[in-house]
Amino acid sequence: MVLTDKQLIDSLKEGKYLPVYLLTGEENYYIDIISDYFEKNVIDPGFSDFDMTVVYGRDVTMRSVISLAQQFPMMSPVRLVLVKEAQDIDSPEWELLPKYLDSPQPQTLLVFCYRHKKLDKRSAAYKAIAKVGGICEHAKLRDYEVPDWIGAYVNQHGYSITQRGSMLIAEHIGNDLGKITNELAKVFISLQEGDTINEDIIEREIGISKEYNIFELQKAIGTRNVVQCNRIINHFAANPKENPIQMILPTLYNYLIKIMIYHQLEDKSQSSAASALKVNPYFVRDYATAASNYSLGKLASCISYINDADLRSKGIRNANTVTDGEILKELIFKIIH
Repeated sequence: MVLTDKQLIDSLKEGKYLPVYLLTGEENYYIDIISDYFEKNVIDPGFSDFDMTVVYGRDVTMRSVISLAQQFPMMSPVRLVLVKEAQDIDSPEWELLPKYLDSPQPQTLLVFCYRHKKLDKRSAAYKAIAKVGGICEHAKLRDYEVPDWIGAYVNQHGYSITQRGSMLIAEHIGNDLGKITNELAKVFISLQEGDTINEDIIEREIGISKEYNIFELQKAIGTRNVVQCNRIINHFAANPKENPIQMILPTLYNYLIKIMIYHQLEDKSQSSAASALKVNPYFVRDYATAASNYSLGKLASCISYINDADLRSKGIRNANTVTDGEILKELIFKIIH
């Protein structure tokens, strides 16, 4: 059966165990959390040496995993066999699992952490696990979903965060939830319960500039603020390691595409536009402003400028005499003029 994270952990707290679990998907953050819960809570710490075995897919075969699962617990009511990086087990070997699951050891919890991707749902192994066990699947969050996730995560920890603060972190880090939570942990240390995380706190604790970041660059481009664009892009050029062109170009591309989409919306109301653009309603007005400053024809030209800059940054159409900073400066000049 397919379980949510909460359903799985609640059942473990109640002592309701299934013979096999599959934690799978592209988002490793949740897989790690649930795996840690199994490791720290199912077996009493005093008995873990006897009744818990943790192995890695690259070091084992499915036959050896099944052999471990067939063993009886020595000191605890149940035995835990945790297979991390299970995706490294050779694909043909997964065909051995269904036979074991026809009559699994009732006192063993066999847990597979299948990271970075999903086990093929058409496979006999997946179907066998679904029949007698529990499956948690975790897809990567889409970029537009990350700011809301950050807001919810911060709220769960007893704090709040500004809309721009969430956007700033999301734009800077991307959709790697593990990195985001690590950075937020630095912020939480300095807060008192109920505090609000704003751009000043983010700059101080995480080191993301509240002035010189891709979010502020987009805003400056949208308003055609030449002075602000130049200030930000000069800062990026002077600090290429913190502001790699490979991160900036895709973000600008997506930003311009959304302005093009806004142009063509029949219903430009805040809620409808937010849904179409997949952004927080708070930011719809920024896209409306940008659309008033850029025609569809100009936006099409800007997209071609970005494609050209991308090729040059990769050494194509560029004899390696132009730096990434110079490519960015030229690109922004073309976009805003």
